[in-house]
Amino acid sequence: MGFFSQNKIPQKLNICLITKKFPYPGRDSDETYLWPIARGMAKLGHDVVVLSWKNPRGRPEINSGNVKAYFLGEQSHSRSTPFAELVLNKFEELHSVHPFHIVHCLDDSALLIGKNRKAYGVVTTLDVSATQMSQIFSILGMAKETLGGLLTTGFALFYKFFTTFYGRDRKLLKTADGVFVATPLQSIMLERYYMYPELKTFIVPYGMDYIETELKEKSEELQKKLGITDSSHVVLTFTDMTEFEEVANLIRAFQKVVIKKPNSKLIIVGNGPLKNQIEFETLNLALGSKVIFTGSLPSDELTDYIVLSDIYVNLSSRTTGFEPSMLEAMAQKKVVIGSELSPISTIITDGVNGFLVRPAGIALLTDLMAALFSGEFKSREAEKTVFEIGEHAREKVLDLFDVDKMVEQMLSAFHKILLQTGRRLNYDQAADASTRNDINSAPPPG
Repeated sequence: MGFFSQNKIPQKLNICLITKKFPYPGRDSDETYLWPIARGMAKLGHDVVVLSWKNPRGRPEINSGNVKAYFLGEQSHSRSTPFAELVLNKFEELHSVHPFHIVHCLDDSALLIGKNRKAYGVVTTLDVSATQMSQIFSILGMAKETLGGLLTTGFALFYKFFTTFYGRDRKLLKTADGVFVATPLQSIMLERYYMYPELKTFIVPYGMDYIETELKEKSEELQKKLGITDSSHVVLTFTDMTEFEEVANLIRAFQKVVIKKPNSKLIIVGNGPLKNQIEFETLNLALGSKVIFTGSLPSDELTDYIVLSDIYVNLSSRTTGFEPSMLEAMAQKKVVIGSELSPISTIITDGVNGFLVRPAGIALLTDLMAALFSGEFKSREAEKTVFEIGEHAREKVLDLFDVDKMVEQMLSAFHKILLQTGRRLNYDQAADASTRNDINSAPPPG
């Protein structure tokens, strides 16, 4: 570490977490894993402040587990002010009273702070979700292995990367002293294509908490409501219905499964702008009685749907983190099928604790689901029964996504970045020296 190895990390860090979506404590959204991480750092003696937009209860401030969260959008004067400016103003107010060591942001809301981080004497870090890398993975996931498909994909990738990197991401990454990623592939992408140094990239696979880890029994009431019998084969997927092909490819594969297994059902949970188009595709394939659209569901009902399923499928490659519903399916010992280009590919070993497919590979997905329902599948990596795959899936999730481990990894990354920059270390040492000088120059008592 050179010069900075002489510096000591402050035992008590003052950490500011910034994101526009930071829910009220409880299971209100996919971002709930942030609360236990924040509380975990506070439990270890660090000061943790959250700057966010709004919460379901309309409260401007919330204290939970020694974490203080400010919801800037709940202020009456904030409606006409951009969120990034509100963040900057609140940050400066708090920083002037109790200076922060770390500012960690999950989107681009801390851009104005990052531009002046050296003047503030603070370290700024980003989550990879702040970039638009997920759009690159989405294009790769839909690639078709034909000459025309490869040419089309190549052009789409070039255009999307050029517009997102030079239009926004390049400027954003320049404000970060470190970037947190969930997978090694994201780290490689940042280094090779985004020209971001590997030394400043940290792999922290956070993304899970408040999922139901206790094994649950199937709900007979829900079975009856959905018209599902004990002999039904159930496929489940969650979607925001913003990418048609992701859902359409699953529906097309399922149509072929129904021919072999007429008692199969597909449950699609979620809502979005392309719902009518997706429903039309279902009717066009004569699957009206085989596909169930639930719409958006309260978070406390999601586990019952997961438990009811036999196979959980998520073909999305757009996310830069781990999909909570897929992790919950693994925790409930379900067979999961995910995209080989999504972050889930780093924790699923194909054929051992789940399966990985290319989202555009309809034939492979069809054969896999049909074989799983028949109990005749042969995995590509190891011979495993459906029961064993479910067991291994649960073991993997419970072992990897431990909140204490995630907190430890984040704090370790923060410490390394502080040493690399030396920014807050020098500030603290100067402050300590100033305090000592004030004490030494003070007149003796009495």
